Amino acid sequence: MKRFFFLLIGLLPLTLFAQAQFGYLSYQTVMKEMPEYAQAQQQLTALRAKYDAEAVRGEEEFQKKFVEFMQGQKEFPQSIMQKRQAELQTLMNGGVEFRVKAQELIAQAEKEMMGEVQKKLNRAILEVGVAYGYGFILNIDDNSCPYINPVAGVDVSDLVRIKLGLIEDPAAQSQPQAADPAPASAEQPQAQQNAGE
Repeated sequence: MKRFFFLLIGLLPLTLFAQAQFGYLSYQTVMKEMPEYAQAQQQLTALRAKYDAEAVRGEEEFQKKFVEFMQGQKEFPQSIMQKRQAELQTLMNGGVEFRVKAQELIAQAEKEMMGEVQKKLNRAILEVGVAYGYGFILNIDDNSCPYINPVAGVDVSDLVRIKLGLIEDPAAQSQPQAADPAPASAEQPQAQQNAGE
């Protein structure tokens, strides 16, 4: 009897879990539809272009100095040769360091910008989960969930899109419109005319 009781208690959470409905969506798909995502991507593209332009400027300066060095190396005294070689080495090292630093700064900017986008999306997912009473909402990106029971699982993509304002709520569109006040005002003169008679 005691074993049966413990077995029953052990199975109870599983049966409750099996009855709990859950949601699922492709996180990346919904995120890429957000205007904030497009804005962040534009800002990152502009930032990359600025860093690339500066890197190209440095490379052009290096190439110019290298050509001058190659053309004058036969005429330069040893001390000037060594000075020019040191300048070239410094320019080359500076260019490499700049590229590495630029990549780090771009990665940091992307993390910050996308963090804000993800925060907004996570808030919308949370609100949908709470509003509809889902036990959890799965991210199905990268084929991480190859099977979802259609009885227990609900695709919440559109609910999240509605919460984010990406699409309109079809339930709100199907609600009856308020009565037009024009016919009522047209009836008032008729009623006043009848009262006058």
